[in-house]
Amino acid sequence: MGKLQTIIGVAFLGLTLAHGAFAGVLKESTYFIEAVKAGKLPPVEQRIPDQPLIVDLAAKGRTLGQQGGMLRTMITRSKDTRQMVVYGYSRLVIYDQNYKLQPDLLESYDNVDDKKFTFHLRKGHKWSDGEPFNATDFEYWWEDVANNDELMPSGPPEFLRVEGELPQVSFPDDLTIIYEWSKPNPQFLQILAQARPPFIFRPAHYLNSYHLDFADAEQLQLEIKMKKVRSWASLHNKVDNMYKFDNADLPTLQPWVIDKKSTKSRRIFTRNPFYHRIDLNGVQLPYIDQVEMSIVGAGLVAAKANAAEVDLQARGLSFKDISILKKGEKDSGKYRTLLWANGVASQIAIYPNLNFADPVWRKILRDVRFRRALSLSIDRRMINRALYFGLAKEGAMTALPASPFYDVKNSKAWAQYDLKAANTLLDEMGLTKRRADGIRLLPDGRPMMFVVETAGERQEVENALQITTDTWRDIGVKLVIRPLDRDILRSRVSSGVAMAAVWFGWDNGLPQPYTSPAYLAPRQQDFFAWPKWGQYFLTEGKLGEKVDMPAPQRLLDLSLEWDRATNDQTRSDIWREMLKIHADEVYGISILAEAPQPVVVSNRLRNVPENAIWAWEPGAHFGIHRMDEFYIDESAAQ
Repeated sequence: MGKLQTIIGVAFLGLTLAHGAFAGVLKESTYFIEAVKAGKLPPVEQRIPDQPLIVDLAAKGRTLGQQGGMLRTMITRSKDTRQMVVYGYSRLVIYDQNYKLQPDLLESYDNVDDKKFTFHLRKGHKWSDGEPFNATDFEYWWEDVANNDELMPSGPPEFLRVEGELPQVSFPDDLTIIYEWSKPNPQFLQILAQARPPFIFRPAHYLNSYHLDFADAEQLQLEIKMKKVRSWASLHNKVDNMYKFDNADLPTLQPWVIDKKSTKSRRIFTRNPFYHRIDLNGVQLPYIDQVEMSIVGAGLVAAKANAAEVDLQARGLSFKDISILKKGEKDSGKYRTLLWANGVASQIAIYPNLNFADPVWRKILRDVRFRRALSLSIDRRMINRALYFGLAKEGAMTALPASPFYDVKNSKAWAQYDLKAANTLLDEMGLTKRRADGIRLLPDGRPMMFVVETAGERQEVENALQITTDTWRDIGVKLVIRPLDRDILRSRVSSGVAMAAVWFGWDNGLPQPYTSPAYLAPRQQDFFAWPKWGQYFLTEGKLGEKVDMPAPQRLLDLSLEWDRATNDQTRSDIWREMLKIHADEVYGISILAEAPQPVVVSNRLRNVPENAIWAWEPGAHFGIHRMDEFYIDESAAQ
């Protein structure tokens, strides 16, 4: 018999699930009272599931809130409307604040050896338009979207394939969905909880009107003409945008829905009347009635935050903005500037491209002594003091202290400032010839000009590299900084014409045993140290280059072993070995980590944690901190 793990929403970091219907008195939202009286909406007891997710805020050190008000925030691009899906963080399963997976939209789930997953939905749960949310929505996506050649020509997404095998998917009843593989798929639940989830369900009652197999043929053709698209599949994909969140007609399960009154420069989101969560007082979440997202120029975010024109803002702000934000905080008295830890593995990391096209340079870049020498000749303390007032953490790229895999030895590996040791390593490589100015010469006589390409989007990156220019010159390496457009940078790296690039560290610096270590192995094209190896893996050898170095091959083998592992101890052992390899081999040269992320919070906004981690994965930025539990207290603004 396989090991059965049943997870239900009981006592999960302040979330408790009532046994049966809510025993207290449900309170109708003032926002919906008139609509309920007019018969346009059913009363709250008919809008929430039979077993709603009940939030115990006191268990998280928060206070019971009050409904009402509008929260103001800003984005810099119209497509960032999707941040409301990120921040809303309504998922089948979600991470709690201890980074443990818990049911959310699901009432519970059963997991047998990571091979068989049985999902149990909440009876009476409804989409934002009041239609039932049930197994039909999962069946529609699986049968009529994921396995439809016109809608998804490549078939179901890769995360549903285990060594090429797709799951057996069944729908025993309206509230039960089963996914089963012959081999473990340990990433399945984690991917469902991501900041950008795959959404393995769709509102079938809405989308089937745009599907060739269900829609009226004449009406469908008329819609195709009206929307000016080429085919029914293009039309379906256009309206089916659950992550983009820009179709006001598409039903959702998020805490807020996009309002049709939105404009190009101002997006309004209104509370979902059928949202599945309530507090212990019987008040339906979210507390806040509306969210206003203003679209502004990137250079205006800090200035507008400084002028107290927002209630909650972190996106578009960086460490360099803290001084102006603190000044505005003091002058206006209307907001506070919180400093959250950053969840990426490194704030600034340099990636020598082991797939660089130049054969002379490629040999040097692949020599670990060269990468170690570069790391040893970075004065991280000076950079930290100059750019971050000493508040960032200096060290190599590895798991952060909040992860169970943090090891101080990995953090210190080849990260001390030691020019003598760096020069010795380069001499050992035979790079002893120098120009008159001290710059070393390559074996073919060219000067050692190390070109680092950047996206040119963060001033602190340019400043850090300028400081590094001086210390690298002391070991005979001339650093050349080349700012580029982000898309051009990615293209140059992946094609092998970029020698090195600078970017953030791994998105997820907080790995847990259940976190896939695929991003530490040559399995992804967008990892700047080995794009062609990643491309080779992704295309099953059709493109790119096969791994031809022992340590990267070991990383690849270990990551595949993790995929097949059946227990947390094995997965943890794999993680620790992979992190040690990275520490020794220095594939990404980290400068600093955990530089504080400024978060502007209006004095009238409550339940925002004072100390938290700002992370895309895992955490979905504000998502893991449950923005639907934030509330507005106008009396506190005075």
